[in-house]
Amino acid sequence: QVQLVESGGGLVQAGDSPRLSCAASGSISSNDIMGWYRQAPGNGREFVAHITSSGGTNYASSVKGRFTVSRDNAKNTVYLQMNSLKPEDTAVYYCTLRSVSRIYWGQGTQVTVSS
Repeated sequence: QVQLVESGGGLVQAGDSPRLSCAASGSISSNDIMGWYRQAPGNGREFVAHITSSGGTNYASSVKGRFTVSRDNAKNTVYLQMNSLKPEDTAVYYCTLRSVSRIYWGQGTQVTVSS
């Protein structure tokens, strides 16, 4: 089993640059992909970004150029640096870890962007 604990959300202003963190514990493999999804009110969960253990990244087009995902393998921690935030970035942000058998989800952290 894997446990994921996010931190760093809250109420921010448009244009702010907060950073989310997610610490993983449990049965973690070096091949696991870590990343982020988000869910805005009334919408389904959408992919935001992910990063492999070797540093390969992928981003949703809506955040590319504004968000940066990074990872500290020694700490089993993934980060999401969010720059130039917009009100439409308001959502619950979920940390994910994808292993060979399944995807694990964190409990989510709310990010609310005020204009």
